[in-house]
Amino acid sequence: MSRTLPPIARVRQSFHQPEVADVPAAVAGALRASRIRDRVPAGGSVALTVGSRGISGIDRIARAAVDTLRDLGFNPFIIAAMGSHGGGTPEGQRALLAEFGVTEAAMGCPIRDSMETVVLGSNSFGLPIHFDRAAFESDGIVLLNRIKPHTSFTGRYESGLLKMLTIGLGKRQGAAQVHKLGLPGLKKLLPEVGTFLMGKTPVALGIALLENAREHTARVVAVEPEDLLEVEPRLLDEARGLMAHLPFDQIDVLVIGELGKNYSGTGLDPNVIGRQRIETMPDLPRPVVTRLAVLDLSVETRGNALGIGLADLTTDRLVRSLDPTPMRVNSLTSNFLTRARIPLSLPSDRDVIATCLDTCWRIERSEARMVIIPNTLELTDVWITAPLRDELDGRTHLHLETEFEPIPFDADGNLDQETLFPESTRARRRASRHDQ
Repeated sequence: MSRTLPPIARVRQSFHQPEVADVPAAVAGALRASRIRDRVPAGGSVALTVGSRGISGIDRIARAAVDTLRDLGFNPFIIAAMGSHGGGTPEGQRALLAEFGVTEAAMGCPIRDSMETVVLGSNSFGLPIHFDRAAFESDGIVLLNRIKPHTSFTGRYESGLLKMLTIGLGKRQGAAQVHKLGLPGLKKLLPEVGTFLMGKTPVALGIALLENAREHTARVVAVEPEDLLEVEPRLLDEARGLMAHLPFDQIDVLVIGELGKNYSGTGLDPNVIGRQRIETMPDLPRPVVTRLAVLDLSVETRGNALGIGLADLTTDRLVRSLDPTPMRVNSLTSNFLTRARIPLSLPSDRDVIATCLDTCWRIERSEARMVIIPNTLELTDVWITAPLRDELDGRTHLHLETEFEPIPFDADGNLDQETLFPESTRARRRASRHDQ
């Protein structure tokens, strides 16, 4: 049996999808064309929601919204709308916003990060409905969020404007109540509580963002409150069609460079890897991955390794770098505990990859259908082993970019991710440090 690691080659996926050329201008245009002036009095305060997801260009988008709202005669402020993220504390949520470039200095307006809520009623399970006090006391709320498939369930409403309203603005207590009964409760309570809040809170407009497979803004849509319940499911279907996916249905070994909440709310997007790992729930039908490894935490996830339980193997350094506090808060609030289980860890990336190959149910390492990706968000470039080569034939959106070559490791046996993925978030992060 060969003990060497198989060579890999780069495959590029080409995507022909819509893309907004000037996103701030599109945001401004959507606000100006809306009927927000019919709902908010001149000079009124407007709460603009910004959450914890890694939305492309969120700093420029939020600033454009703030400037336009002010031009329209309102007094905007930004509200941290991210449920229990950031450890469920004002300081943690403000720090998360700052990592996206959303600060008071950059936005030119106040940022409200209090966790104080008001209780507006109770849901059909008898649980209290919490809502951010500052948003409730404003003259109008603009729900700014990306529409995309949720990482835990499938329904008419997943990750988007209604979720921002019910969970993001519910703060830690509201998020906990919506998640209290697990998936059945989540699927029922999201539309139920959202519909209730639409009638009880001053929602003035929704600004829906759709992203394409390159994580660039594909559409900016103003959604009037009375249309939200009908429009959002259609936008969700559109967003699902725009998502990037792995181009293979059966993978023996999937190696992921980084896990992080800047890539997915679950750290590793189940819609990409095919694994749900939710109590009582089956995995997704594709792709089927025999052995999955993740090597690092992203800097942006601030030690929150939620989603590590989706992997079979990881590195000792990832385990050392995790912060149990935000991970514990996030997991206990969501009531999905399996995803926080820590898998077997090994000293180096080479050890992890070798062990994956030795335990993926193939006799020889060279027989393994292995794919290496930087994270579950950036999927334009993937690296594959030779057994996957034939699956490229006849698929015009897949292009073999290199010959098969040895996997690049440094002197410590760790994968040179920046060389493999020079356009990735990780590579840009290192380049930025070198420029400072």
